[in-house]
Amino acid sequence: MARRSLAHESLANESVANESPAHESVAHESPANESVAHETARPEPVSNHEPDRRSASRLSPALIRWLPPLLALLFLLGIWQLYATVSNVSSLVLPSPSAVLSALVSDRGALWHNLKPTAAETLLGLALATGVGLLSAVLLHLFVPIRRAFYPLLVASQAIPVLILVPVLVMWLGFGLLPKLLVIALVCFFPIVVTTLSGLDAAEPDMVKLMRTFGAGRWQTFWRVELPGALPGLFTGVRLAAVFSVVGAVFAEWSGANQGLGYLMNVTIANLETAESFATVFVLAAFAILLFALLTLAERRALPWVHRVKMRSDIR
Repeated sequence: MARRSLAHESLANESVANESPAHESVAHESPANESVAHETARPEPVSNHEPDRRSASRLSPALIRWLPPLLALLFLLGIWQLYATVSNVSSLVLPSPSAVLSALVSDRGALWHNLKPTAAETLLGLALATGVGLLSAVLLHLFVPIRRAFYPLLVASQAIPVLILVPVLVMWLGFGLLPKLLVIALVCFFPIVVTTLSGLDAAEPDMVKLMRTFGAGRWQTFWRVELPGALPGLFTGVRLAAVFSVVGAVFAEWSGANQGLGYLMNVTIANLETAESFATVFVLAAFAILLFALLTLAERRALPWVHRVKMRSDIR
């Protein structure tokens, strides 16, 4: 028995001796692990250029948005300048962009003086068209017999040239502000009605069913589901109408006015001042773009969730 116990002890000592190198290797590797842990625990140095990167990232979407149209505009103006310089076209027929720019600078006082009444007429006419167009779209949406009776007439009315109606309105209402506002409202009315009506018709069926499940009436469903869902369509129609409103203001001033950009355009064309008339067109275009941009900004402020959904779809 003593011999057996001694044999067992010797085997145990051998196994311990065999395992000791492994423990030693672990002990040798532990400093390396400690050094790795210290390296991972070290805080990364804070870069002083992070604000610059953030500001650059904020500026990049605006730069991406505005750079292509600016480059396209410069390209078209360059072609125009080259053609006006190389060809034998008279400046009375097609002035160069440099001549138009010179007219913009020299006639800036007259342009600004005539821009103010045109801008006032445009804004008032656009507001009138927005109110009447929204009310008409709601009536066409809620009352099916009215829609069946008047919607085809509304579409057919767009085939009538507005220039034919302007002298008639002037003879009826005189040369005051009212016929000009009516002309602008007629030009802007149709896109507002169509886009708002499409937005009202595109209400989510699940939301309408949910409102009916909770016992909501027709007007409650309209105020809580259909009208809020139609607001993006309303803003789209108003933005389109804002561009057309400038054209309507020029038509109204052509038929009878003593001030405004349309009146100034008539005067410059009659005096064969082609560069000045082109400068008037440039001011009208710039005003229309500004009005469109302001309405887009107003939509983003009033309907921020729509803008977020559009950004997500663009990213995808």
